[in-house]
Amino acid sequence: MKNFKKHLLLPVVALALVSCSDDDMPVANNVTLQFENTFSGRSIVLGDATSSSATVNTSAENQVHHFSELKYVISNIRLIKADGTEIPYNVNNLDTGATVVDQDKPETLQYVLNNIPTADYNQIKFGLGVKSEINTLDEVSFPNFYATAGANDTEMHWEWGTGYRFTKIEGFYDADNKALSFHSGSTLDGEKDDESSYVPGYDAYRDITLNLPSVAVVGNSGPTITIEADFDNLLSGKTYTIILTDANATPSAHTSISMSKYVDNIGGDGVSDITGMFSILSVEN
Repeated sequence: MKNFKKHLLLPVVALALVSCSDDDMPVANNVTLQFENTFSGRSIVLGDATSSSATVNTSAENQVHHFSELKYVISNIRLIKADGTEIPYNVNNLDTGATVVDQDKPETLQYVLNNIPTADYNQIKFGLGVKSEINTLDEVSFPNFYATAGANDTEMHWEWGTGYRFTKIEGFYDADNKALSFHSGSTLDGEKDDESSYVPGYDAYRDITLNLPSVAVVGNSGPTITIEADFDNLLSGKTYTIILTDANATPSAHTSISMSKYVDNIGGDGVSDITGMFSILSVEN
């Protein structure tokens, strides 16, 4: 009789352990996005015109260049479950769903997504820039992002129009260190001093889609997804090869056409290229 009781108890104990494990599984956890800004895998070090420590890149056309400032906006983040379900992360709230990645501020290279539902994820989507529906300098609706994008010399407010700069790069090119200055953002057409004449112009927002090399498991722990932004693509992209000259190296010389070539290189054209300069380096669960 004693042996019979022992055999009965074993399945009951096993069932209790499984039940306890299921109850302990959180309904949500955090996901950390880690951004690595590189030139073809080499981490970017910023520097002034004569810096000996700045990371120097050479384009496909053998044009040397380096950066003294590097910033870009990430927003409209969505994680995709293995079954195709899309989990949006505060996609209509710039205060809680967007960030300015600033190479000069290491704390901005990590962005934590809070309360992501427990699941397996195999894809991530996000915007380079701000989608047109909320791309206005709205200090009332989004005071935190407005301040982040404008304070401490971030200068991500577009000079003419109502929206944000999406990318801001300052640097130098060629052996004599001529000024390189690239600013992207959606534009308005119309008369500069007549707001009633403004109509949407060039849309610089790009939607990025990246497949994860391994499943990001949200559950008892929160995964870290490391995303590389390879700025070699600025001049040597999948779509265009660009040679810097006095006619295209500074914002005052940019036209929408010339700006669009840089934008397509780093953000993709949205049709044949939906990754742009971005790729996934790793997923750590």
